[in-house]
Amino acid sequence: MTVIDISASVMQFLLAFVVVAPLLGAVAALLPAPPGLKGKNPDQAVLRHGVTVTGAVLIATIVLAVGFDHDHPATMQATTDISWIPALDVRIHLGIDGISLPLLLLTALLTFLCALYSYFKLPAGPSPKAFVALVLVLESGTLATFAVLDLLLFFLAFEMVLIPMYFLIARWGSGQRQAAAWKFILYTLLGSVVMLLGLLLIGLKSGTFDMVALATDNGRGLTTSVQVIAVLAIGLGLAVKTPMWPLHSWLPDAHTAAPTVGSVLLAGVLLKMGTYGFVRILLPIAPDGMRTFAPYLAAFAVVGIVYGSLACLALARTGAKGDLKRLIAYSSVGHMGFVLLGIATMTPTGVNGALFANIAHGLITGLLFFLVGAIKDRYGTADLDTLAGATGAALYGRAPRLGALLAFAAIASLGLPGLAGFWGEMLTLFGAYSPAEGLSRPAFRTFMAIGAFGTLLTAAYMLIVVRRVCMGEHTPHSRLSPDDRAPHAADDPEPSGAAGVRPAATTPQLADIQTYEAAAWTPLAALTVLAGLWPAVLLGLTDPAVQKLLAGGKS
Repeated sequence: MTVIDISASVMQFLLAFVVVAPLLGAVAALLPAPPGLKGKNPDQAVLRHGVTVTGAVLIATIVLAVGFDHDHPATMQATTDISWIPALDVRIHLGIDGISLPLLLLTALLTFLCALYSYFKLPAGPSPKAFVALVLVLESGTLATFAVLDLLLFFLAFEMVLIPMYFLIARWGSGQRQAAAWKFILYTLLGSVVMLLGLLLIGLKSGTFDMVALATDNGRGLTTSVQVIAVLAIGLGLAVKTPMWPLHSWLPDAHTAAPTVGSVLLAGVLLKMGTYGFVRILLPIAPDGMRTFAPYLAAFAVVGIVYGSLACLALARTGAKGDLKRLIAYSSVGHMGFVLLGIATMTPTGVNGALFANIAHGLITGLLFFLVGAIKDRYGTADLDTLAGATGAALYGRAPRLGALLAFAAIASLGLPGLAGFWGEMLTLFGAYSPAEGLSRPAFRTFMAIGAFGTLLTAAYMLIVVRRVCMGEHTPHSRLSPDDRAPHAADDPEPSGAAGVRPAATTPQLADIQTYEAAAWTPLAALTVLAGLWPAVLLGLTDPAVQKLLAGGKS
């Protein structure tokens, strides 16, 4: 069933357009604006150009989804297959199925919302032209990663995002941005070198780099030892990008230093490239190798879940001087641990849970980073102690809509039933309860119990954040400076309420949610509710494709 019947050639064009248009837009962004399109100034023109290009890509992706045959989501659609390097049998092979389509939509949506947000709130840094061009190159590389079906093209697309993200952190970031950018690039490049060796090993031993042919073969053309080596090499590269504990240490620094839109794209899109590689490449192409490493992958995953939660609890406690952006970065380590646990079960339930958790994390954590960026802009800091102590009323009293949306995003992140974060974690734990044949049930049920404990820790730190940031901390002495007090407060010799605590009526107000912020954030909040209440929309796409993938290309 397709919502609108679109011809195969148009679908091919749309997918090629989605991948190539941002790259062409990046080149155009660096050129002088044509007369009549400059707006008030050249900077405004290039920012408008970024919104236009990402908007066109989002529309094309939505049309692609509308024309997608939802009765056959396991079949590769909108495919293009052109010989590129005949000597190595490397082909320009593009296509989408029920696994990659949601990730394409998520990428196109988040990039458009970041471009829209940046039009009104450009981060401080060098030329806006360079900023827009880098965001568009980043979008092109990410979309290509989810659309290509050739191992070497996958590697090229996978690497294409590193340089733009490096410069976004190093030039438009804050704090220790240079050190964070170098740490990001070194970790990911070293992981990628090892991954390339694994991809070459598979291609040379099997005689093809075509991912569809390799998935259909299901590892039958590769010996177990080759599969084990390939999974170890490719898995290391993917684990760095995911990021899996203990290869995660670049992530908190990168998020803390990155500008708001950089953090949104890093958490919402780039981390998904690693987990997508596990599902698209390792599970179907090297199943014996994955079966060997699955218990270890699951063990690292649950350690990451608990470690990320404990790190967040440590940052959230009073007096820890914890940075709210850093806390959410550590929460990503825990959430991606659930995704890896689901993949390690090698079951349809677990892998579907992992893919659902991927999308949910992109929506919820993208929204959280938008919100924290806005709070940092208003307060001038993301330090939790400062945010909690700035006023007894905190966000609920000073910017109630902003406080309410932050509380909503935090509740969604901890996995409240009815919101998107719930289904991925639940399905992942169900998958761990009954892993694939050949995997140790006692071990995976132990991992399931540890993962379930991690959900409790997640709830603990998220509720602490909401209490401290949204409700504030009532202290014996007001921490507001005299300049912050309402004009009549100094003339009142006996202020009402507890001694030294400002009445809520005189709490200085902050700017609440602005129109452009509402435009950028509302789609993420709405989709978080929609995915939570109607998970069948996403699972109906992924499940047939996952079943086929795990069955060796057979539906």
